[in-house]
Amino acid sequence: MPRYEYRKLTSLPEAEGVYDAWIERLDREFINRDPEHRSVVVRNTLHEIYLGHPYSAPEPRAPLAQQSLVHSFDPRNATLEPEYYGDVDATKYAERKPLIWFWMMYDRSPIGINHGLGYRIRAMLARHIFKHVGKNVKIFHGVEFSYGYNLTIEDNSVIHKYVLLDDRGEIIIHEGSSISDYANIYSHAHDLNDGMIVTNQKTEVGPHARITYHATVLSGVKVAEHGLVGSMGVASKNVEPYHIVVGVPARPVKVKPISPEEIAKARERS
Repeated sequence: MPRYEYRKLTSLPEAEGVYDAWIERLDREFINRDPEHRSVVVRNTLHEIYLGHPYSAPEPRAPLAQQSLVHSFDPRNATLEPEYYGDVDATKYAERKPLIWFWMMYDRSPIGINHGLGYRIRAMLARHIFKHVGKNVKIFHGVEFSYGYNLTIEDNSVIHKYVLLDDRGEIIIHEGSSISDYANIYSHAHDLNDGMIVTNQKTEVGPHARITYHATVLSGVKVAEHGLVGSMGVASKNVEPYHIVVGVPARPVKVKPISPEEIAKARERS
């Protein structure tokens, strides 16, 4: 079976120069952690992306829908679901909210699915939002997370489109792991009797683990080295190294052929 690496693609030189300059300018602006400063930069940039000209306040005579659109480019005029959570660190989130709003609105813009540019935009934003982001991390469009400040993604990991990373507790995605399209990883759980009682736990994936299409990892679960959660599976318990689990709830069905001999033998005995 052939092994396929990601291809290296580039745009035209003049476009690459514009992309580099734009990302560098935004990166310099976002070094300033003041929420007001970041909000103004995001407002102005979204205005340019969506309307194609520098920011200007909406005309009072303009249609109300148009005025609402312009006002909504400003993160200070928008609310996001995690802001309502009682366990949010309001100060940490306030610093990141403008960048999270920009991330979401960028992905929904006409240029949001330009992958080569998108990887770089999101990597730049992740350095200012996440607890840690490593080298050569690829994040596709439509990825969402809760707070950001409890999220670690280590080197050479890939987060595919429309993944949910609920880092209310903490999520660590270790080196070389892959999270497939529409997968969900949680780090909080609700009490059975009172949904307002929330338990936050650390959830870990990897290194070199895979959470495949539409699979879910529940709060507090550790998917160990080279573990794999099969499509549509729900991992409610820890996944042992090199084990493949499938189903709802996910149960081990085999170990990877590359697993160490002692792990393969232990699986045969179980």
